[in-house]
Amino acid sequence: MNLNKLIKLIPKTDLHCHLDGSIRPKTIFDIAKKEHIPTINDDLNNFQKEIKVLGKCNSLKEYLNKFYLPIKIMQKKEYIYRVTLELLEDALKENIKYIEIRFAPLNHLDGGLTLDEVIETVLSAMNYGRTNLNIMSNLIVCALRHDPVEKAVKLINSAKKYADKGVVALDLAGNEADFPPEIHKKSFDLAKDYNIHRTVHAGETGIVENIMKSIKLLHAERIGHGTYAYKDKNTLEYLAKNKIPLEMCITSNVNTSAVNSYEEHPIKKYLDYGLAVTVNTDNTTVSNTTITKELEYLVKYQNFDLEDIKKVIENGINFSFASAEDKLKLHAEYSSFINNLDTIS
Repeated sequence: MNLNKLIKLIPKTDLHCHLDGSIRPKTIFDIAKKEHIPTINDDLNNFQKEIKVLGKCNSLKEYLNKFYLPIKIMQKKEYIYRVTLELLEDALKENIKYIEIRFAPLNHLDGGLTLDEVIETVLSAMNYGRTNLNIMSNLIVCALRHDPVEKAVKLINSAKKYADKGVVALDLAGNEADFPPEIHKKSFDLAKDYNIHRTVHAGETGIVENIMKSIKLLHAERIGHGTYAYKDKNTLEYLAKNKIPLEMCITSNVNTSAVNSYEEHPIKKYLDYGLAVTVNTDNTTVSNTTITKELEYLVKYQNFDLEDIKKVIENGINFSFASAEDKLKLHAEYSSFINNLDTIS
């Protein structure tokens, strides 16, 4: 079977997908008009330039500017519910069977919602998706690097109430260059005490030491991106030996100039080195991508073969924060597909 055809059909996961970076452009446009939120462009085609990176930014900071409007329109329950459900619908079209959606609930309080209401609204849409769309999902709440420590503590204490209702992990996201991981040690200590998983954006922007800081100080079980792990041999060896998964997002890394090109991305070297690599989208709208495209790019630019594709998808299941029951379902569906490859034309 043609590898690109297989990529479209194979059951997939996405462990690193930001809700606010993955909203349909038309949805942002429609809500902005309805709520009288100013946009630079008044037609949908040109408007997309305001929320998508078409090429490369000079830095992660520049990339993050694309989140202004998506966050602005996510201030009412009805809109938060809508964008979550639409993301699940879009994931399903890519044959994603399990997705971990992440976002920063503290960004969505400007309209008068409480932290609990924001989290509950997303979980409600995800529960609908599980029951009615047959797509499994869990929620990762993001603390923001630039926020005061007290806000992150408030977030994890709120998230704790939903630990058995779909909130599976705490993440740390935002401007990595100016805000090192250790600032938010307190909230991650609490997450560990509450038996809530931890994942941290680290080593995305060239600061390789943030990877080990996140593991040792913030108890990170997975690393978001980890692109620059190659800069330190001890870090590479630690990641490989301890099977600390990397949530890799190659188009995003090209967009933010973390790497110069798809060809220069270290993902294949990491996989061959024995690292637990997973493939994810990061932001389907901002980076103008899908999980299918990400895997196709790996075939085109990194010479991924069938075994490589199988490995990263298996890693996506094994290193997810899904329940044991959900993992059994995912493995069963994946194994059934692989075992019947010869019958799929």
